[in-house]
Amino acid sequence: MIGSGEFPRSATEFRPKWPKAADKLACDLEVLLRFYDYPAEHWLHLKTSNPIESTFSTVRLRTKVTKGPGSRAAGLAMAFKLIEAAEDRWRYVNGAHLVALVRAGATFRKGVLVESETQDREVAA
Repeated sequence: MIGSGEFPRSATEFRPKWPKAADKLACDLEVLLRFYDYPAEHWLHLKTSNPIESTFSTVRLRTKVTKGPGSRAAGLAMAFKLIEAAEDRWRYVNGAHLVALVRAGATFRKGVLVESETQDREVAA
């Protein structure tokens, strides 16, 4: 795992061979490492950048096999039933109790909840 402190060393090492890749990594480093701003329990669920595509993969595969749904109403009904059947195999979110904290804007650093500075001062006093 490359942390933000280790990246400049890696960039100088790899820049001679892959200058475009090193520039792209340097440009998007903050976005690439944003993954670690979420609880560690959620990292498993953040593997994909397109959750809509993975949800509808069952529908896409079935419509290819049946050569299309026929009509709009039949297509909607088929998509609904396929997704309804597929949701039985979906995993629950690890650390579901942390979802409310993420939505509220809580800060996580390397997957661990960071208490606010005011709470740290109160504990220290």
